[in-house]
Amino acid sequence: MPRLWTETIEGHRRAVHDAALDATAALVVERGLASVTMSAIAEQAGIGRATLYKYFPDVDAVLTAWHERQVERHLAHLVDVADRAGSGRRLEAVLLAYAALSGQHDGSGPAMQLHRGEHVAHARRRLHAFVRDLLAERAEAGELRGDVPADELAGYVLGALSAAGGMPSEAAVRRLVTVTLAGLRPPGRARG
Repeated sequence: MPRLWTETIEGHRRAVHDAALDATAALVVERGLASVTMSAIAEQAGIGRATLYKYFPDVDAVLTAWHERQVERHLAHLVDVADRAGSGRRLEAVLLAYAALSGQHDGSGPAMQLHRGEHVAHARRRLHAFVRDLLAERAEAGELRGDVPADELAGYVLGALSAAGGMPSEAAVRRLVTVTLAGLRPPGRARG
C-alpha cells in the first residue's frame, strides 16, 4: 500500500478509537460508569454501533481502553510536573500532584473494577520506579535519608499518599504530603 494511504487509514482508525474513548469519558462523567453502554458510546461518538464493535468487542473493553488512557495521562502529568519543577523541588511537586490525583477518588465504587487490570499493575511499577528515582536523586544530594533503600522509601511514600483519597480537603492532602516528606529526612533532621 502507498505510504499516504496507510497513514490516512491509520489516522482514521486513531480518530475513531479516540472518539470512542472521548465519548466514554463524557458518559462516565455524565451518567456514571455502570450506565455506559455500547449504544450510548456509539451515539455520543457519532459512529455506528457496528463500527464501534470493529474496534472493541464489548463495553468492558472500551472502559478498559479508556482507563488505560487515563492512567497514561496521569503518569505523563507527573513527569511533566517533575520537568517543570526546579531540581530541588521535583520530589515535592510530584508528591503533591500524585496526592491530588489520589484524592480525586476514594478507592471505592464501580471504577475500582478497572484498577485490577494488568495495565494498572504495569503503571504502578512505572510510578514506583519514577518515585524511586526521584528519591534516590534527593538522597544522593544528602537531602533524604540514605539508611533506607530508595526502593523501600518509594513503597512508603506511595502507600502513605494513597490515603489522600480519604482526605476531606486540599489542605489535608497538603498536610499529608508534608508529614510524608518529614519521614524521608535524614535521621536527626526530621524536625526540619
